[in-house]
Amino acid sequence: MASQAKPDLTRVAPAHGVRHVAIIMDGNGRWAKKRLLPRIAGHRAGVEAVRRVARAAQDMGLECLTLYAFSSENWKRPATEVSDLMGLLRHFIQSDIDEFHANGVRLRIIGNYRALDPSLVDLIDGAMARTAGNTGPVIAIALNYGAQDEMVRAAQRLADRVVRGELAAQDIGVDAIDAELDTADLPPLDLLIRTSGEQRLSNFMLWQAAYAELYFTDMLWPDFDGRALAQALDAFRLRDRRFGGL
Repeated sequence: MASQAKPDLTRVAPAHGVRHVAIIMDGNGRWAKKRLLPRIAGHRAGVEAVRRVARAAQDMGLECLTLYAFSSENWKRPATEVSDLMGLLRHFIQSDIDEFHANGVRLRIIGNYRALDPSLVDLIDGAMARTAGNTGPVIAIALNYGAQDEMVRAAQRLADRVVRGELAAQDIGVDAIDAELDTADLPPLDLLIRTSGEQRLSNFMLWQAAYAELYFTDMLWPDFDGRALAQALDAFRLRDRRFGGL
């Protein structure tokens, strides 16, 4: 990631109270269409937004930023677009991992990413291994991710443990399921943001969002930046989180 001037985000950093933000990065295609550009141009602009927001998240003191990059349903898109997205992902990892590592960021992947092209899987594994010992914030990328698939895989692992006699079925509770999810080692989700004006979760972090605050903005993802993230955190700070209590 090339260096750039950072916005002044210190106003919200001490007070927002957020540990973990997840974002459904929606609107790349519409951003490109409005400018009479091909969809790939919107995806490229979306990658730049990822860079801006990742830097801003560090400035704001977030422990974890999870980004919905490629869903298990995105395979339904045209093969050329899928290929373009995978190429952008490959380039992003190759070009940005040095800055991640230098800043102490730990890269995590959630989702069934091992179903991707083997050379891309090797690249991802290498990037995660390189940053595994870092103690700074986590950037988690959701690749080939679907929340229903995540829960099915967790249930299958728990069922296997029951069959092997390692676990009694009646002992399966919330904590046991939490421990089998892709996000088991990440902080609880506080705030889930979706850009582009759509107001649905689209099979993203359904379990983790049980008590997360939801924030929807009409802004298209390529236009999202540190200031927009600061506004979302300001909105979170004003929410009254009761978790089912009074």
